[in-house]
Amino acid sequence: MKRDSAGHFFKLIRTEEDHKKALARIDEIFNAEEGTPESDELDVLVELVKSYESKTVHIGFPDPISAIKFRMEQAGLTQRDLIPYIGSRAKVSEVLSGKRDITMSIARALHEHLGIPADVLLKQPGAEFAPTLKGSDLSRFPWKEMIKREWVSARRNILDYLDEMFHELVEPVGNPDVATAALFRENGHRRINAKTNPYALTAWCWRVLGVANQNAPKVDFNPDTVDEAFMRRVARFSLAKDGPLQARDFLAQHGIALVVEKHLPRTYLDGAALRLGDGPPVIGLTLRYDRIDNFWFTLMHELAHVRLHLAINEDNAFIDDLNLEPNELEKQADQEARDALIPPDLWEDSPARNNPSPMAVYSLSQEAEVHMAIAAGRVRYDRNNYRLLSQFVGRGEVGCQFEKGRDD
Repeated sequence: MKRDSAGHFFKLIRTEEDHKKALARIDEIFNAEEGTPESDELDVLVELVKSYESKTVHIGFPDPISAIKFRMEQAGLTQRDLIPYIGSRAKVSEVLSGKRDITMSIARALHEHLGIPADVLLKQPGAEFAPTLKGSDLSRFPWKEMIKREWVSARRNILDYLDEMFHELVEPVGNPDVATAALFRENGHRRINAKTNPYALTAWCWRVLGVANQNAPKVDFNPDTVDEAFMRRVARFSLAKDGPLQARDFLAQHGIALVVEKHLPRTYLDGAALRLGDGPPVIGLTLRYDRIDNFWFTLMHELAHVRLHLAINEDNAFIDDLNLEPNELEKQADQEARDALIPPDLWEDSPARNNPSPMAVYSLSQEAEVHMAIAAGRVRYDRNNYRLLSQFVGRGEVGCQFEKGRDD
């Protein structure tokens, strides 16, 4: 049993019915304000649901054979029960062992009579697929906010046009498999708040990928390009007044797309390192905290993912709320970002570590060839004192550059 701060007890989720009731209650109180009993209840329910799903919900994307076997188990079917849809007993055995291809006629029969999604059945064994979203799933996306931002066209009755709006949102990404592959999978590469709305998070990622795809870099990306010297070169753009825009252009010249897109409500998001299939890496930033120091650290953190992890990892998304405790891969990216902005030897020898006076911080920034806000941010982080040097971190000086760039 678990108890919230108001003393209410919650039983563990043991059945699918318990699971459905918990999800329904989470939907009801998802907008609860911090510090209220409903907010406490939400925290507990999220923990209980995650615990239940970690033990019972299949989190990978099945190949056709796995999908058929799962449906058989779910419905209590035997191989003999599949004979009307596949053919002889021998054909059923060959299909389930992977020795016989699933033909169009077999796929149609299994889809019609067993309810297995057609796109799953027509995938090659072992391949991943984009999950089929039903109307009830589509209704959970934040369409009103996306219409307000003109991500999709306005409709009078949203519920009557969910399929159309979904297509409009995803179409700019290009390949629909790219739009969904890594974003619906629960994995170790999400540094996200437990209260995050996964539909809003996915929509934001699609938006970033779509903008990147429609404004793709004109040169191919070479993974060997992004080394320590490359990252230091990017960091030095911070010295220029329009450094963020110069950095975006520089990255594009090396095959990396940078997209700044405000986070959607209930995503608690700073940035992400994504990938357009086998195409260019995409760095998405939200400017949730519009400060110079935060922009450059988040950019370098996501660039570190591009350098260290994105090309060699089977998943194509690293999603980050930098307020949360990092896992091992995130620790690597954090350290890489800090070292790229201020080299370790300069930091170790800097008087600013022990005497964070404005002059010492300025001297550190000059030695590191970065904006003073970056040096101030490093001192604030190291001392865990975010009231310190607040006048030097450059509040509100980044977002306006990208807004002006869009207007131009």
